[in-house]
Amino acid sequence: MLTKKQLDLLEFIHKRMARDGVPPSFDEMKEALDLRSKSGIHRLITALEERGFIRRLAHRARAIEIVKLPDSLLAKEAATSRGFRPRVIDGGADASAAADRPSGGQPLEALHAQELQVMGKIAAGVPIEAISEVASHIAVPGSMLSRGGDHYALEVSGDSMIEAGINDGDVVIIRETATADDGDIVVALVEEQEATLKKIYRKSGSIDLVAANPAYATRTLPADKVRVQGRLVGLIRSY
Repeated sequence: MLTKKQLDLLEFIHKRMARDGVPPSFDEMKEALDLRSKSGIHRLITALEERGFIRRLAHRARAIEIVKLPDSLLAKEAATSRGFRPRVIDGGADASAAADRPSGGQPLEALHAQELQVMGKIAAGVPIEAISEVASHIAVPGSMLSRGGDHYALEVSGDSMIEAGINDGDVVIIRETATADDGDIVVALVEEQEATLKKIYRKSGSIDLVAANPAYATRTLPADKVRVQGRLVGLIRSY
């Protein structure tokens, strides 16, 4: 059985991963649980890992994987949605096929896979040439994919998004869209020539492309020089 703080932290991590595709930082966890120091978060994380609810991935920034959810959280989600479709990284998939969803306490696994085109590499660093050719294909869990949307995959090159949990060599799953909210991680096409993976923020007449690594400066460009080609909805990592 989990303590209230352990349950609260697991629910917070799960909701943030479902919303953003990456786990929250320890500072965000500390603030959400109203703790005075990060040492308390470390103890809660260790307890959740020992009980088999999460897995920490070695040598990865902010890399936490949810392995299973307790029955209480599963029941809570089932009561507020059309059907619980658990996922490690959310692509906004509709909660359909409720009969196929895992039962309480079971590992969170994608039950269906779809083959996507891997459209070469995307720069998480200095922008590289725009991507237009299919390099390979990859099988992606259906829970990562938005219902009714088109998707593609890109291999990440560089480390500018490492603090968002995106590392060199990862494969990101992108939902095709020309729009994005401030703070979304997007594929941005710069001057119709360079593609890069960054957080996007809009100002009056300009756009900021923001890295998740303090070693990289924010790029501010005229709004008409940047075109959104997709939004990050998932990530696949090989070891």
